[in-house]
Amino acid sequence: MIQSKNDYLYYLKEDKRALGIKGGFREFLFNDIWRFQRTLRRLEYLTNCKKNVFLRKIVAFYFRYLSKKLGFTIPINVFGSGLSIAHYGTIVVNGNSKIGKNCRIHVCVNIGSLAGEAYASPKIGDNCYIGPGAKLFGDIYIGDNTAIGANAVVNKSFPDGNVTIGGIPAKIISTKNTKGLL
Repeated sequence: MIQSKNDYLYYLKEDKRALGIKGGFREFLFNDIWRFQRTLRRLEYLTNCKKNVFLRKIVAFYFRYLSKKLGFTIPINVFGSGLSIAHYGTIVVNGNSKIGKNCRIHVCVNIGSLAGEAYASPKIGDNCYIGPGAKLFGDIYIGDNTAIGANAVVNKSFPDGNVTIGGIPAKIISTKNTKGLL
C-alpha cells in the first residue's frame, strides 16, 4: 500500500516496468491502460497520504471515467506494485481482495467474494498470472508464483504456489510456475 511519495514513485516505476512501457511521450498520451494505472496509483497516494482533498476528488472523478471507458472495476489499495493489465475489457475485483506484487491480469477476470459475505475475498500472492476469463471467489489463498489458466474457476486455496492451476473447478495441472509469463 502506498504510504509516502517514495512509495508512489516506486509503484509507478514497477507498474511501468511490468507493462513494458518505454516512457515516450506517445505512450504517455495514448496508452489508456498505462493512463488508468497511473491514475489508480495517484488516487491511492492522495487517499492514503491525506493530501489535497479537492485534487483527490478530481482524480477520483477521472479514475471513474477511465474505469467505465476501459471496463475495469478495480478499487484502490488492492494490487501491489508491478501490476500489469494485459488488455481492455471487463475486469471486476472485490475491494476486500489483496493481490501481491507483480501480478499480470487478463480480460474477463472476476475476483470476488462469496455471496452475502463481502469480507470472504481472495488473497493472492506475489508474481501471479491470472489468465483470461478466470473466476476466483471466496475466502481463498493463492500462493506465490502461481499461474491460473484461462476460464478457470478457483473456489479453494492453493497456498503452496509454484504451480499452474486450471479447470472447473480448478486443480493443479502442472508444476510449472509463472517463469516466462510475467
